[in-house]
Amino acid sequence: MSAPGRRRAYRFGRLAETIGVWWLMLRGYRVLARRFDAGVGEIDIVARRGEVLAMVEVKARRNGDEADMLTLRQRARIIRAAEAYIARNPRCAGLGVRFDLLVVRPWRVPRHLADAWRP
Repeated sequence: MSAPGRRRAYRFGRLAETIGVWWLMLRGYRVLARRFDAGVGEIDIVARRGEVLAMVEVKARRNGDEADMLTLRQRARIIRAAEAYIARNPRCAGLGVRFDLLVVRPWRVPRHLADAWRP
């Protein structure tokens, strides 16, 4: 991919994360962190609703199927980042943790797959 193509994809990804934050807030989530980088992995959005802590991976796609969006390696990195987030934020230790996928496509309503996978 060319440099302009990478920049365009990066901007589209950042826009998708912003749309994801707004989408979650409209559904009653409180966003605790965005682009949390633990060194061992990154979580796009950490959000809380009630007693559930949602680790949300945002995928910006022009088309495609949600089923193959995350490899086992990517999931493992997100799980390690979630463990690091909870270790750094003891107030979240007693909450239930859930791993969600939020798919953002142009001109479509975002698709939030709650509890998309389990460790």
